[in-house]
Amino acid sequence: MNQGRIARVIEGMRKEGLSQLLVSSLQSVYYLTGLWVPQGERLLVLKLDVDGSMTLFVNRMFALSGQQGTAQLVEFDDVDDSVRVLCDHLKPGKLGVDKTWPSHFLIRLMQLRPDVMPVLGSAPVDEARMLKDADEIVAMRASSHMNDEVTRYLRTSITAGESEMAVARRYLDRAIELGAAGTSFSALICFGANAAEPHHGTDLSVLKEGDAVIMDVGLDLGHAMSDMTRTVFFGSATDEQKRVYDTVLRANMAAKKVVRPGIPMKDVDRAARAVIEDAGYGPQFLHRTGHGIGIEVHEPPDASAISEAIARPGMIFSIEPGIYLPGKFGVRIEDLVLVTEDGVEVLNELDRDLMIIR
Repeated sequence: MNQGRIARVIEGMRKEGLSQLLVSSLQSVYYLTGLWVPQGERLLVLKLDVDGSMTLFVNRMFALSGQQGTAQLVEFDDVDDSVRVLCDHLKPGKLGVDKTWPSHFLIRLMQLRPDVMPVLGSAPVDEARMLKDADEIVAMRASSHMNDEVTRYLRTSITAGESEMAVARRYLDRAIELGAAGTSFSALICFGANAAEPHHGTDLSVLKEGDAVIMDVGLDLGHAMSDMTRTVFFGSATDEQKRVYDTVLRANMAAKKVVRPGIPMKDVDRAARAVIEDAGYGPQFLHRTGHGIGIEVHEPPDASAISEAIARPGMIFSIEPGIYLPGKFGVRIEDLVLVTEDGVEVLNELDRDLMIIR
């Protein structure tokens, strides 16, 4: 159990007026207990009480006896009504439930315990997870640096005629060779006009002369997720491609420059977007500037025009402006940044100079 993290969650529960909270997210249970239990369709819930007591409800098949630390362990079998087992441990009144708990469990709970009032209870854990502790920061640095190394290898090994899928497979193979558990998301490899789709699904399209190549990749190193994007050009680059690349790079740098404690996250988005709008490509910047990351590749906070979050030391998030020209090409440049006590640390060290590969 990580007592510091638990204390922050309990503080958040008090702020939200919650005396009891159910945490079902695999990642959040791991964050608080150190136990990684991919439960599939079975119920797995960590119940926190505002007095600091905790109970872990889990199927006996996962054999967690003796591993749960300071939490009380309540086990059940496949033949048991697992929600009824849980209900026997709930107090009447308001119950915080995180946003990931499947509705069939929640509806069953509401049927069995009409005296319990479920409310959305994700905020205490989400807000705690936004502020990375020292161990998380070390892990995120290591994951990002490994991602740098794999991407450095990847962008110099691409050859004419191979498919996006082949490049994605090579990324995965290299990451595993270096010690990663796998990817943090399916590698987005985009050639030519496919790069104009911000979330193009990597396919069998083959590389040809003059293509822009977007590599949006990340790996899982000890449950620390990395995420980075680099764009290169194969064989040659047109004046338009160079101009767009320069614009996106300046947007990336402008956003990183404003990051510091106390700045509204919407100002980070504004800094990147202003550069792209001034260059005449505003409508071609199709997404937010960034997202939080940690145990999951997408976490709070957002760096978007509507974000209400304020940058605080310990936050880690992406800065990934892009320009997408349908039917032609796209460019995205992404780095992860850590808000420090007095500014920002960029977690990615791989260079961002315009690169033409052959």
